[in-house]
Amino acid sequence: MALTLALFAITNLVLGTGAFVVAGLLAPMAADLGVGIAAAGQAMTVYALAAAVVAPLLVVLTGHWPRRRAVALALLLSVAGALVSGLAGSLPVLLLGRALTGAGIVFAALAAALAVALAPPERSARALSLVYLGVSLSFVIGLPAGTWLASVTSWRVPLLAMAAAAAVLLVMLMLRLPAGLRTPSTGWQGLGALLRRADVLTALALTPLIGAAIFCTFSYIGPVLQALGPMSPGRVSATLSTVGVAGLLGTVAGGALADRLGVPGALRLLAVVFLLSMIAVPFTAGTPALLLPALAAWGASGFGLMPVQQARLAALSPADTPVLMSLNSALLNVGTATGAAVGAAAGGWIDLARLAWVGVPFMLVGLVLLRR
Repeated sequence: MALTLALFAITNLVLGTGAFVVAGLLAPMAADLGVGIAAAGQAMTVYALAAAVVAPLLVVLTGHWPRRRAVALALLLSVAGALVSGLAGSLPVLLLGRALTGAGIVFAALAAALAVALAPPERSARALSLVYLGVSLSFVIGLPAGTWLASVTSWRVPLLAMAAAAAVLLVMLMLRLPAGLRTPSTGWQGLGALLRRADVLTALALTPLIGAAIFCTFSYIGPVLQALGPMSPGRVSATLSTVGVAGLLGTVAGGALADRLGVPGALRLLAVVFLLSMIAVPFTAGTPALLLPALAAWGASGFGLMPVQQARLAALSPADTPVLMSLNSALLNVGTATGAAVGAAAGGWIDLARLAWVGVPFMLVGLVLLRR
């Protein structure tokens, strides 16, 4: 089981890098394709919308498939999306590639459901944290490395490298997963029953708020960092690494906090820290000694929220974990798309150094939901 979970985490690292590295490549991508930054930012929005629409549909439609076949479909979509994006010669082709990439990110929901199925019940939260660790590592390793690689080669190279790595992981997972492995599936009627439960809807409502609060800033993190203090490409990569390491630690700590405080207590604590860090970041502009700790707190608390939220959802209806994870992933991407769109709109009328404040209302609503 440990090796399988590690492969899931590594795959999430690769797919997460391919999904989010675009946020650090907007300037060279826009220049190469002959479009503005806001237009290039649609690459994040289209990715997120595709993931939000396709993920639950794929989980339900493939629910009766052996898990190996469903995982293969997800990774084939991811490889195709990265190849099309990396070879794109125009914005429409790039957006097509990003849509395929968004469809392929359903892998995260499949892996989360498999982690719960493979782990003993008392260790399911930690198994989820391990699998989600790959997403955090995409910020620690993948995003800075991809940004640096693009700075010395081309913005296309990180995307093509992601396609190659995903293809290798596809082969490894096909060799590792048993041919007949299945998990409980939820049909259309079961999905409808879940969506009529008030506790499920209330819990799910938090997810897009987290995504929007994070990605109204993170979708434009390169320009935002430049606005907070002019930075060389190397310093941008180093700063992104700091945020990524903090997110990694937050992901690990989230599971420990949930064990100690309970899932509701851990969610409230992380949400409060995240809110305060969003308020603090713009005040640190031009002061690296304050900027880095504020960004670290932002990364640790923001990315620490998601594995705890996943554990909360899995506990609501263990038999429906696959579809709950896919709904969670879909709503996270709705939040990502919303955040990217709101961030783009806000960037036209406020200083980018203050863009983090745009995420504050989302988390205020989230805290209200957590009091229910």
